[in-house]
Amino acid sequence: MRPRRDGNGSEPTATVLNIQRMSTREFSDSDMKAFEREAKIGLLATVSPEGLPHISLITSIQAKDPRHLMFGQFTEGLSKKHVKTNPRTGFVVMSPQKEVWRGKARWTHEEKSGKDYELYNQKPMFRYNAYLGIHTVHYLDLVDFSGKGRLQTAGLVAGTLLSFFSRLFTKREQEKRILKHWAETHISRPGTLKFLAYVGTDGYPVIVPAIPCCAAGSRRLVFAPTVHRRELAALTEGETVALFALSLEMESVLVRGRFAGYRRHGGPRTGVIDIDWVYNSMPPKQGVIYPSESLSPVSVFEKPGQAR
Repeated sequence: MRPRRDGNGSEPTATVLNIQRMSTREFSDSDMKAFEREAKIGLLATVSPEGLPHISLITSIQAKDPRHLMFGQFTEGLSKKHVKTNPRTGFVVMSPQKEVWRGKARWTHEEKSGKDYELYNQKPMFRYNAYLGIHTVHYLDLVDFSGKGRLQTAGLVAGTLLSFFSRLFTKREQEKRILKHWAETHISRPGTLKFLAYVGTDGYPVIVPAIPCCAAGSRRLVFAPTVHRRELAALTEGETVALFALSLEMESVLVRGRFAGYRRHGGPRTGVIDIDWVYNSMPPKQGVIYPSESLSPVSVFEKPGQAR
């Protein structure tokens, strides 16, 4: 049984994130203004039909009013399907100034026209884009909100060094590769932002922002709990977690796996994740990379003019 966390899945005294006010269910005027920026990182965590965490990059996420969120959809992906079977979500917004907002929200409905639809498509990113436009606007009720915090880099630097050292002792490469060479390198770069997600005891997914993590070969990840110590310490061995790795060039990959517990190799302990699922989260073609689906020959052919 997972130990119970704080009400919003975060700890106000975390090493990496200094929260300026306690949990609330309303955005302030300054929060809403910050969410309007196009130059930000927006992440949405959802829960799959199997009850597993999933993370998507949703840069269009913003506050509609003090108690509601919305985001525009211009590509197809699993998160937009997940919310229709399980409306519980978690979100993170991060500014270029390393300000961070975290919370939980409940998806309610979608619209394909209206004032918000027009607002999104008038934004520079979509107004002058000949290939992509917002075709659906999704709406969510705010359930819990941490307020504004700020990333602290000291714990990240120390954790990055620790995870790089620990991977030498936890590499697992006797079996077939899971991560492609590009993904393994991408995750291990110090400049790549890594976000971990788990499903909380209340059924809502929670995103832990900016954790120090690197790949220990193609089948395993190692992370250092030098940030968000209390939250990461509550992870239960054997539970499934997701890790979203995002570069400043907006290159990304999503992996999922079993948390294998914490281990110590002559120094501070590090966490281990055994990878069992890899997802290409970048447009234009999102999809599962591992486990790969076997191709089968076409055996049924439709006649010309036959209805599908």
